[in-house]
Amino acid sequence: MAKLLIADDEPHIRILLEQTLEELEDEGVELIVTENGLEALENIEAEKPELVFLDVMMPKMNGFEVCDKVKNELEMTNIFIILLTAKGQEFDKLKGQEVGADHYMTKPFNPDEIVAKAREILGL
Repeated sequence: MAKLLIADDEPHIRILLEQTLEELEDEGVELIVTENGLEALENIEAEKPELVFLDVMMPKMNGFEVCDKVKNELEMTNIFIILLTAKGQEFDKLKGQEVGADHYMTKPFNPDEIVAKAREILGL
């Protein structure tokens, strides 16, 4: 069973992502939802999801820190990480590339794009 982790500290964004992606559960995808960076990191280490939607601005650890730890320290390079942020500046995209993010999406996002990207990455 494929696993997909959502990490966002804003309840309405987290719920929107969960509702957007819940249709994938019918195709055998398990959704894991977390509220902060530390919780996300703990779940990534324990559950080893294939795909992570990771908010950049979160308490305890930000998305850049989580991504850096997963990709560079833990060397979990097989986990596809998509950074989600309201910051669309080039600096932030470059920072995301530096820490090893596989993709970068700005908020507000198109729910259809989120589902399409998840399907593509998970091979559904």
